[in-house]
Amino acid sequence: MSKQLLFTPTSVGPFTLKHRVVMAPLTRMRSSEGNVPNEMMAEYYAQRATPGGLIIAEATPVSPYGFGYAGAPGIFTQAQVEGWRKVVDAVHAKGGVIFLQLWHVGRQSHSLLQPGGIDPVAPSAIQAEGYAYAQSGAVPFGMPRALLLEEIPAIVEEFRHGAELAKSAGFDGVEIHGANGYLPDQFLQDGTNKRTDAYGGSIENRARFLLEITSAATLVWGPGRVGVRLSPSSSYGSMHDSDPEETFGYAAKALDTLGLAYLHIVEPRIKGDDTLDKDAAPVAVHYLRPLFSGPIIAAGGFNRESAEELLFQGDADMVAFGRAFIANPDLPRRLQENLPLNAYDRDTFYGGDAGGYTDYPFAAQQVSSE
Repeated sequence: MSKQLLFTPTSVGPFTLKHRVVMAPLTRMRSSEGNVPNEMMAEYYAQRATPGGLIIAEATPVSPYGFGYAGAPGIFTQAQVEGWRKVVDAVHAKGGVIFLQLWHVGRQSHSLLQPGGIDPVAPSAIQAEGYAYAQSGAVPFGMPRALLLEEIPAIVEEFRHGAELAKSAGFDGVEIHGANGYLPDQFLQDGTNKRTDAYGGSIENRARFLLEITSAATLVWGPGRVGVRLSPSSSYGSMHDSDPEETFGYAAKALDTLGLAYLHIVEPRIKGDDTLDKDAAPVAVHYLRPLFSGPIIAAGGFNRESAEELLFQGDADMVAFGRAFIANPDLPRRLQENLPLNAYDRDTFYGGDAGGYTDYPFAAQQVSSE
């Protein structure tokens, strides 16, 4: 391949992007008291913004009951809106486009992270495997309680309100976090949804919550400003489905009717922040591509070569990078010029100060110091 497809223009909703290197949403747990975004976060995002480049800001709970990670920023108070506005303004000053990922972790939480120490909620009372991050450190996910049918509309409204607050903060759009075993994913997959009411049983019923919160966000934003992230076949948080291809295929076709900005697909070779098989073919985007007519973003341990190959095959329109963006604020330039990448420090991924956050060097800094 002689042409660098990663650096050809493409469109997302009303936006023309200058390249196809997307910054993936990355939980970093650096917010201030009250889960308010701060100046350090604004610097972090500004470092990674490029003219005509798309950033999907980190997963952001729409409710105080939606947390699974202490220190994550929220989007349910005015103070959080003001904090996010600083981040958005910093990205826009660099010519970047930024969407906010709306989040509710559902059962992937613990009573230590819930107001009043109550149990986390889920479609069904089935405990997840894995760890939440409280102020005291990692704790096993707690046993959730099943949501009552009459409680679900209030959570849909929290997503709508979060979308509204994101708009008032100046974001260019929002992404519904329907992946990685969080609440919408818990409703969608039959391994975690054992309900017998209008939100359980058939695929149509299990997809209802995801479609309702996405529709609520599109009513706020209009067409081309809302994306959705899905993770077919992902086992993170002990997720499983009896027929993931049918389940996620139905979801993709249903979402295609809503005029979305994009569909963001996490390949099953990724589990949490670990790569299970870097050489595995990107199978999820391959079978979802014919079912969704809009742009598709693929994520999942891609490097420069595998990203180019994916775009060449035509199964995705953009590629999201996570850990590489953490360690390389100038990642698009490094990929375009084939420059070496900084190694990331996993110990500084979650929480802490500027170390492992805003202090990774740019390529030009490295050259000048030699």
